[in-house]
Amino acid sequence: MKDCIIVGGGIAGLQAAIQLGRYSVHDILVIDKGKGRSTLCRDYHNILGWPEGISGDELRSRGRGQAESVGVQFINDTIDKAESQGDSFHLIGTSGEEYRARTILIATGLSDRFPDIPGLVPTLGRSVYVCPDCDGYEVQNRKTIVLGAGEAGANMALLLSNRTDDLSYINHEGTPVDDELLQQMKVKGIKYIDETIAEVLCDADGMIRSVMLENGAKIEAERGFISFGGNEVHSELAEQLGADLENNKHVKADPRSKMTNVPNVWIAGDLGVHAEQATVAMGDGATAAIWIHKELMSINEQSIS
Repeated sequence: MKDCIIVGGGIAGLQAAIQLGRYSVHDILVIDKGKGRSTLCRDYHNILGWPEGISGDELRSRGRGQAESVGVQFINDTIDKAESQGDSFHLIGTSGEEYRARTILIATGLSDRFPDIPGLVPTLGRSVYVCPDCDGYEVQNRKTIVLGAGEAGANMALLLSNRTDDLSYINHEGTPVDDELLQQMKVKGIKYIDETIAEVLCDADGMIRSVMLENGAKIEAERGFISFGGNEVHSELAEQLGADLENNKHVKADPRSKMTNVPNVWIAGDLGVHAEQATVAMGDGATAAIWIHKELMSINEQSIS
């Protein structure tokens, strides 16, 4: 029986693990499948202390090492089922392994939806981005392309229009765009291209150079954003445990403690109802860990008395 199991070894889960491990009194296990949104990012530039950027893989590697140095254990597995059993929780992994804990922190995040366009993945987080709050700065006054679908892509292009005057939106999937949005893009000078993308061309460092369309046209670019809509929020485990969800599948939690409506079930990171940023995920993880520690200490006191 673990004191706390953290499901998800991304930015939020790792920050929580480090915080809990440093209390030196809890038995903590992180269960991680080894990949997630952060593993696709080649460079975070908005994190304190890393102005030159740091990749998601490097950040996760350093975080795991830091957590292990304070006694946190890690297992590579994917949790498929979660249920409460009295005063504890029972988890079952894809591996067939079963896990039990007094408290649970779910930090399974979300996945950005994007089609399998040749050449796209090497650019992600290096010169093609997903979050305008995190990386809008990177396209300032640069030739920028939004690769997207329908109104999701149109809205992203409009958000970025205050950053650059050289902006194109390629509606890769040909999803309909409302006439009002089309007019707004026209007013903003955004070039609208309703064509399928054949390939993203980049250099060896992942810097986008151009986008090749199926019709043979090539569009030069210095930076890009993706916005295809339909991102997947990985809230299944929280829902299995009875946590309340918003209509968009994000999990509701107490803004102060990050605990859900289910006692002793916390969430952190992109699973929550707030800005989806690595720095916010770190704060979530640390906050949740502090309150988990308080609860575990209370449980211990009650068991002694």
